[in-house]
Amino acid sequence: MSVLDLGAATWRTSTRSGANGNCLEFARLTSAVALRDSKDRPGPALVFTPREWAAFIEGTKNGEFDRG
Repeated sequence: MSVLDLGAATWRTSTRSGANGNCLEFARLTSAVALRDSKDRPGPALVFTPREWAAFIEGTKNGEFDRG
């Protein structure tokens, strides 16, 4: 397993995030997308392939992750 240097990544917060700071941030990398907790920025990040990220976004749009 290789380690990515995310120090130069440009992190973005979803426009749907609330003002309370409890949100996720994402960064588009050359060949992946990274995701981290905005409350723990120096902490770990999850890294997804473009295909995995696209499947996640599609699942979100389709309500696959809705509670209830």
